[in-house]
Amino acid sequence: IDGTAIMLAAAKASVPASSLPLLLDRAQAYLDGRATEYAQEFECVHEDDETAVFLVPLGHWDTKGLDLDFSHREVDAVRRAHAEHLRRVGADADRRDEFETALEIREVAVVSREGKSRQSARR
Repeated sequence: IDGTAIMLAAAKASVPASSLPLLLDRAQAYLDGRATEYAQEFECVHEDDETAVFLVPLGHWDTKGLDLDFSHREVDAVRRAHAEHLRRVGADADRRDEFETALEIREVAVVSREGKSRQSARR
């Protein structure tokens, strides 16, 4: 998840900005361990050399947040960071309207591409 998306999510979330990179690292490790599952089950709306961006059902982050033992606010912060990443991708690819519409009925999961090492959000 790019730095701008993290900054925007931290500004909107009710968690300390300093804790968001740690939360994202935990969430990313969880997702990356399930990359094949995401590729088989969910629609990939964007891929680049490092990440694949999937549209997942509403409530996805609530469920994964329970698995990760996140508080409600922490789940919200991670959800926002992934959504902001999609918005940035949409703006860069001239697909912002399409992705905003998708966000009305879906959530987003950004997963590292297979074989690519994951970079920490704590850069």
